[in-house]
Amino acid sequence: MIRSAQHDERVGAPARRSHRARLWGLPLSLPDLRVDRLSGVYVGLVLVLAYSFTDPTFRTVSDLRVIVSSQAITAILALGLIVSLICGVFDISIAANMSLAITLVGWLQADGHLNTTLAVLLTLLTGAAVGVFNAIVITRLHVDAVIGTLGTSSVLAAIAYLIAKGNDIFAGLDKGFTRFGASAPLTIPVAVYFLAGIALLLWYVLEHTPTGRYFHAVGANEQATRLAGLPVVRLKWIGLIVSGTVASLAGVMLTMQLGAASFGAGLPYLLPAFAAAFLGSTQIRPGRFNVAGTLVAIYLLAVGVHGLQLQFPGNPWISDLFNGLALILAVALSRRSQRRRAVAGRI
Repeated sequence: MIRSAQHDERVGAPARRSHRARLWGLPLSLPDLRVDRLSGVYVGLVLVLAYSFTDPTFRTVSDLRVIVSSQAITAILALGLIVSLICGVFDISIAANMSLAITLVGWLQADGHLNTTLAVLLTLLTGAAVGVFNAIVITRLHVDAVIGTLGTSSVLAAIAYLIAKGNDIFAGLDKGFTRFGASAPLTIPVAVYFLAGIALLLWYVLEHTPTGRYFHAVGANEQATRLAGLPVVRLKWIGLIVSGTVASLAGVMLTMQLGAASFGAGLPYLLPAFAAAFLGSTQIRPGRFNVAGTLVAIYLLAVGVHGLQLQFPGNPWISDLFNGLALILAVALSRRSQRRRAVAGRI
């Protein structure tokens, strides 16, 4: 009788969970609003309140708009990164890929005199080609992902230097290109619209399609996924190609925003992107990389850094310190969550 009751309880559990309303993977029923799922949201609200009392400028709408718009590029890069991370592949080359895209899209317009649309398409194709190269290195040459993509970063840095000769490109960019990047329909910067579109697309693919489930399966247990007959290598290729293409798009968007191709401008985005990805894996869907959690993490980190910079102006090291500590803490929390899930699965 006891076993039968336990069995009935297990069978009934999914049915009860299916009735709970969800949006973007965010639990909306009160029993699911646990601290471990939404701790980033709660901490962010506390930081906003604390900074609002200590610095009046933090309360303004314009300051909030600055935070949202300034993190759009980082968020785009982080969302591309989580696709490869979900597949169990660390793509360290995303920042160098972004820098190459900045240099390339500027050089194609200024020195190559190409049409803006063609320059952007060629840049995005180059980012996809970088993803293919990483896939070959990792899946065909069997080089560890961290080592392989780190080597790719050096190669991309060298190519970017050869193209731009180590200089920023200020003149020759199409005025319509830069005007579009600086535009703000309904007072919202255009980069935020791109971020929203990419987030919606990736959320749907990763959470509501078989491909997304296959990605998660590869990252969770590659050997079991292969034994189940799924194309593990192909899925890793797709993940790396998406990561490379989105990194290039982030570079194009930054060039449009700045109105210039600043050499090496993508490199500082590596640490914040990884910090957001791993911190995001502790939010909304603890223990797995997810779109909604990554967005929560991006703006939690942004609020923390921006508030400290207002409190201690003229200290550029604050951002690196905060993001570095956040990355260490996020990885530790992610590993802890994975261990808890593994123990729960064995019980």
